[in-house]
Amino acid sequence: MPPIRPLAIAAGAARSLAAFWSALRRGEETPTKTALRLKLDTRQWSPELLKQLEWRRFEELCAAYFEALGFKTQITGTGTRAGVDIVMREKGAGGKPSIARCKAWDAYRVGAGAVRELRRAMGAAKIADGVLLTAGRFTREAVNLAAQESIRLVDGPALLEKIAALPPEKALELLKFATQGDFLTPTCPFCSIKMLSRQSTKDGRKYWGCRNYPACKQTLAGTASVPA
Repeated sequence: MPPIRPLAIAAGAARSLAAFWSALRRGEETPTKTALRLKLDTRQWSPELLKQLEWRRFEELCAAYFEALGFKTQITGTGTRAGVDIVMREKGAGGKPSIARCKAWDAYRVGAGAVRELRRAMGAAKIADGVLLTAGRFTREAVNLAAQESIRLVDGPALLEKIAALPPEKALELLKFATQGDFLTPTCPFCSIKMLSRQSTKDGRKYWGCRNYPACKQTLAGTASVPA
């Protein structure tokens, strides 16, 4: 094999740098995102990795988890502010339906409002069984209300325990699925495309905005947020 010449190395580095700056101009990559991607260990599950999943990827992970348990799942409600519902049934005739709703990690704990939203969705769909999942934690009020409404709650640590209890090959499949491609940049809940990192001209606040602006004015705060 011929030796790699320094000129070839320089050319390769230049192409990589050019690709980086091109992605940066398109909003697909930022120095912060690059540093975070390098910092995260995607070889194994961790609370840090789970909470950095963008909201759409977290919902897809939850649906994939239920499928790994043997359920047939259907995602409904895409593009609504309330978020999507995962309707799941045991495979086979006469499988009892359940509804799952997901809340990605947030600095604040998931409150009773999310429990009420799920309860309304269950009533509208005439489904008695519901589960609310989050990559973060629940407030005490949410825990108490869920107990009254017979809704199961699964927080971030509990979800990681459930994934770890799967057969190793299935847990690894979920890990690969969750971390493939761009799992950090939020998806616009209305347009289903990756958003752009923007900065307010008024106060310098950073936020995520839809690529289809001004036709779509959807914005999200932070790096791992759910639709407002």
